[in-house]
Amino acid sequence: MPDFDAIVVGGGVVGLACAAAFCDAGRPALVLEGAEHAGTGTSSRNSEVVHGGLYYATGSLKHRLCVRGRRLLYDYLQERKIPHRKCGKIVVATDAAEIPWIEDLARRAEENGVEGIRMLERSEVSSLEPELTATAALLSPETGILDSHAFMMALIAQIEAGGGHVALRAPFLRAEAEAGGFRVWTGGSDPAEVTARVLINSAGLHAAEVARRIAGMPGNAIPVMRFAKGCYFCLRGRVPFRRLVYPAPVDGGLGIHATLDIGGRMRFGPDVEWLPPGTEPDALDYSVPPERARAFETAIRRYWPGLLQGALYPDYAGVRPKLSPPGAPAADFSIQTAEAHGIPGLVNLFGMESPALTSALAIGESVREALRPEIESA
Repeated sequence: MPDFDAIVVGGGVVGLACAAAFCDAGRPALVLEGAEHAGTGTSSRNSEVVHGGLYYATGSLKHRLCVRGRRLLYDYLQERKIPHRKCGKIVVATDAAEIPWIEDLARRAEENGVEGIRMLERSEVSSLEPELTATAALLSPETGILDSHAFMMALIAQIEAGGGHVALRAPFLRAEAEAGGFRVWTGGSDPAEVTARVLINSAGLHAAEVARRIAGMPGNAIPVMRFAKGCYFCLRGRVPFRRLVYPAPVDGGLGIHATLDIGGRMRFGPDVEWLPPGTEPDALDYSVPPERARAFETAIRRYWPGLLQGALYPDYAGVRPKLSPPGAPAADFSIQTAEAHGIPGLVNLFGMESPALTSALAIGESVREALRPEIESA
């Protein structure tokens, strides 16, 4: 008998949600996390936004899993009393040339089944957010914010209650398929050998590297990963908006937007810095250069002219795993099964960037469903 029904490599929010989905179905899962704490990578270096599902191509995984995940997430947060707030978001056009893009976004959001979407005229924008400057805008009332760390702690509690375990300081070394499942080796100060019926690679920035360490994984099924760094700055003084504010998107991201955290702080970001090809995840620099504040101020003043000089200070940075290069349309999530790589019982999760936090519970559902045949045939 295998030690667990599932082994999940990576203790970020998506990996934890996958393990929780198995444990919730009575199938204990083991999460392997190389760091000292779960969720210290991309999962804790983002805007902590619950996305509505506006931006993604209709029918794509990002569309379907974001909308489904958002609905699941709000119920989950409410039931477990995890701090969150459905504050809404305004997407702004700051000149006439951006209005057609906002109108296209509204049409796509309606096609995607995003509830409550509404175009706003200039006077309505001023009424809702007096300090916001916009030629036209789009209101998304379903957008919100959450305490992502409390969410991940709840997932860990769910895993443990379902007979699973989150192993910290347990870096993945390699895996081999064998009769009835997989054998996995871990390193660190307490190396181990453990078995499971199915294996999920949810290693985020390290997902391609983990895939290369799985015996029999064809190289042509492992995508070329690109990394995009994004910095955040926090605002000193009075918070000007009650809602989140997003500009028109830019290459690699959604523009320097204004978000709130659960504590009431307002922060701006992220910007987009494409890192050189071949950048190693372990060599990432998460520092925030103070001189970037100048570019932030220029971008923010397009929709908030009242930003004072020197009101921003460096906060934190994150790095997103990208499946598309600079200048190309944003790639969809990749939930890669045996149909693509030929190894039954293995799922690789590539390109789990935004809206992965919002989509996490739905991703977990999808992965569990994809591996149902291997689990139930055991």
